[in-house]
Amino acid sequence: MKICGWGLTDKGKKRSGNQDSFLVDDELSLYIVADGMGGHKGGEVASQMAVSAARDVYIDYVQSGSDKSPRELIQEMYTRASHDIYDRGEKVQKLKGMGTTMVVVLKVNEHFYIGNVGDSRVYLQKDLGLWQVTEDHSLVYEQLREGIIKESQLDQVEGKNIITRSVGYERDVQCDIFEREIKPGDRYILCSDGLTGMVSDSRINEICICSSPEEWPERMVIEANVAGGDDNVTVLSISIDGEVQAY
Repeated sequence: MKICGWGLTDKGKKRSGNQDSFLVDDELSLYIVADGMGGHKGGEVASQMAVSAARDVYIDYVQSGSDKSPRELIQEMYTRASHDIYDRGEKVQKLKGMGTTMVVVLKVNEHFYIGNVGDSRVYLQKDLGLWQVTEDHSLVYEQLREGIIKESQLDQVEGKNIITRSVGYERDVQCDIFEREIKPGDRYILCSDGLTGMVSDSRINEICICSSPEEWPERMVIEANVAGGDDNVTVLSISIDGEVQAY
C-alpha cells in the first residue's frame, strides 16, 4: 500500500509568529504535528525540538533493527523529546517552562501507531465520515469526560485552551497510544488546535468530502483564517494508496 502525506502551517491572523512545527516524511511513513507554548521563542523552540527528537528516535530504531515494540518506540519518542525540552529550559532562563503538544503517526508493518500528548488531534476520515482518534488532554475535555459539563456547553466554558499534559513542561510525560490497521481508502488528518478551535468537525468533514487529501491542508488553513485565524494553524493529511482524486 502506498502512503502519501501533505502538510501546511500558517501563523494565522492574530499571531506575530508561528509556534507550530510539523513533519511529513513519506519515506519513513512518519507524520508529526507539535504546537508549542511558553512565550513566542519558547513555544517555537519546544515544538521544533519535539519534532526533531521524535524523528531521531525513529531513525535510530530503523537503522538499529531494534526489536522494541511500536508502543515502546512511541513512548521513547515522547520521553526523549520531553527530556530534551525540559533540560534546555533549565539551562536557558528565557526558555524555562516551555512545552509543546505533539501528535505522532507512524507506520510499523501494516498498522499505524498514533501517539498523543496535549490537544493537537488526529482524525480518521472514511466512508464520508470523520472520527477523532485521539483524546484531548485539556481541562474542558477532562470535565466533559467526567460528566461535569455537557458537550452542548463546550463553547461557553472558560479556559478552553488550558491543556493538562504537555511535552517538556515537566521532564517526564506519559503519552496516549492508539493502534489502527492500515486499510486502503482510509485518510487521516493531523492538526493543531488552530484548526479545531476555529472550524467545526462537521465543516472539516465537508472539506474532506468535496476535495482531495492533497488539497486538505491548504483548504483547512484558509477556512481557519476566514473564521478569524486566532491561532497558528497546522494541518497534515495522509492518504492510503495515494488516492488524491476529488469526490
